[in-house]
Amino acid sequence: MALPYMLKHRGFPGRLAGTDFQFTLRRANPKGATALVVRERFKDRKSTDRRADIAFVQALLTQFGGEPFERGNLDAGRLSWLFGREVKAFQPDGFDIESYEAILILDLDLIKVNFPEALEAE
Repeated sequence: MALPYMLKHRGFPGRLAGTDFQFTLRRANPKGATALVVRERFKDRKSTDRRADIAFVQALLTQFGGEPFERGNLDAGRLSWLFGREVKAFQPDGFDIESYEAILILDLDLIKVNFPEALEAE
């Protein structure tokens, strides 16, 4: 069975250094991309989870800035912590939450509010 097409974002960190927090996938899932969902971020999240969010947002800002980008090999679990808030569907009509080719965009104004640390390290 041929794997679905999945753009690999060259130069994007694979994980948060020193942890098991994954940022990218090595290969496409033969059954298709894992669906993006909106995950609730609670105030009492662990500091390591928060560090992973900040590092991922920093990597997204460095790689894409305010430009639309293809989901590609970005990890669905990590994206889901930001999806619907800091990471949004570029064109919500017809957006496929289970596509590696889905086009996303960063909400820079919301990142300034929710992740100011990500902007400081840029």
